[in-house]
Amino acid sequence: MRTRRVTSVVRARGAHLLWCTHRYGVRMISMDRALHHMAWANARVYEAVATLPDAALDAYIVNPEWTARRILEHIVSGATWYVHCLGIERWQEVPAPATMADVPALAARLAGFDAQIRTAVAADDAVLEFEDEGGTGRMLRSTLLVQAVHHATEHRAQLIDALESRDHRCIALDDVDLWAFDAWERAAGA
Repeated sequence: MRTRRVTSVVRARGAHLLWCTHRYGVRMISMDRALHHMAWANARVYEAVATLPDAALDAYIVNPEWTARRILEHIVSGATWYVHCLGIERWQEVPAPATMADVPALAARLAGFDAQIRTAVAADDAVLEFEDEGGTGRMLRSTLLVQAVHHATEHRAQLIDALESRDHRCIALDDVDLWAFDAWERAAGA
């Protein structure tokens, strides 16, 4: 188990910010790390799924409407929706993959949306207003960022479970959890 030592607690903008010392040096706890993990995990999952046969796209757990094909599209559609709600770029239509040959293009689009979402952590928290099919929506920037991470995480798990339930094994949830990300960061010298 890694040893982490709290070195100080500081006050900034009325909130306690926790600083810690660990093997990477001193840095403030940040939403960007969660978003970085999201983007890293998304990329790993899409890369692994693309190696499967086309039949794997029709895998599902219980509800046949939520196939691997639909989930792959839904994760990317969600990412473009968060980009839209954050006021970065208008929402874009995302097609479901017809074959596994389409998955790398989806992965590239997702990587672009994930990078745009990560830029939003530089802005102060504020209530954002956006238009969607239900009319005008209002949401805190921080809520949108946390939900972007949650949405991608829950659907990556759904995707991997759907594939495994039909004997398509390409990646395990443990391969993309935060412990795996931490190990990847250390190996990469991040």
